[in-house]
Amino acid sequence: MGKELLNLYYEAIESALQQQISRLDESHTALYYQMLTYHMGWTGEGAGPDASGKRIRPLLVLLTCASCQADWNLALPAAAAVELIHNFSLVHDDIQDHSDKRRGRPTLWAKWGVPQAINAGDGLFVLSNLAITDLGANYDADLVLQVGQVLQSTCLDLTRGQYLDISYEGRNDLRIEDYWPMINGKTAALLSASCMIGAILAKADGATTDAYRSFGHYLGLAFQVQDDILGIWGSEAVTGKSVSSDLLVGKKSLPVLVGLSKKGKFESRWAIGPLRVDEIEEMAGLLASEGGYEYAHNIAEQMTDLAINSLREANPQGEAGDFLMDLTDKLLKRNS
Repeated sequence: MGKELLNLYYEAIESALQQQISRLDESHTALYYQMLTYHMGWTGEGAGPDASGKRIRPLLVLLTCASCQADWNLALPAAAAVELIHNFSLVHDDIQDHSDKRRGRPTLWAKWGVPQAINAGDGLFVLSNLAITDLGANYDADLVLQVGQVLQSTCLDLTRGQYLDISYEGRNDLRIEDYWPMINGKTAALLSASCMIGAILAKADGATTDAYRSFGHYLGLAFQVQDDILGIWGSEAVTGKSVSSDLLVGKKSLPVLVGLSKKGKFESRWAIGPLRVDEIEEMAGLLASEGGYEYAHNIAEQMTDLAINSLREANPQGEAGDFLMDLTDKLLKRNS
């Protein structure tokens, strides 16, 4: 896909998001509105594309719709909805993980406190639901209801995944198999829904819609495994967030579960109690030497192969279809 056309997608996504968040642009709650525009990367110190994120989920909605040879412009409210859901989850996730940086800037709770950040996250959630109702201008009610049901079921999966993620922090009996239901809800569910929604709005047949759903699912699994790798071995200067937090908070990411299963030096130190800041670099190196990095990297490649196979089954058409293939490859090779 040409750079000009890709920029057109991004500009349309930003415009749709700004339109939805402008519902809160009122003088008596100006700071509340500012909090949301700050989190979305539009205002405040360091504002710009790096602070906004990659907008992968809304892009998947539009690309899937276009690759089914439908008008992607009509799907913009749905694209905005999935990105608002994603950002709602990020705001709450930062609070629950005690992460004070997001995309190289202080997180909402770090700037305005936990209570206001929770409220801002709730606002993003409500705005996503209002965005779905805007689809009624171009689609019949049954189709809008179907999209809404997909999104709400996905939100429930997000809470399941987050529950498991948090509950795993205090458990020492986890196996590698326990990892998959957690990331299926935490990451794969929304990417899968983004692709499925794009196909639904394109009025694709059932087999095609299911193939796109599978594509998003496996892409989400690969994306989260890669995120786990970056969360331990990535560069803070590149990722924009503290890479030590995953080990410090005791997060049972895939590399960590691999290390624990080896019953070696990493597992012995982990069992003693929380890691100290001055141990992080050494423990990350130890985990890599015991196979955590290699195992996770291989799994990411396997999940990406499954995603590509599902995408081929969907038989995407045109430039949008070509770009979906390119995007999958770039997501696997990302360093932030």
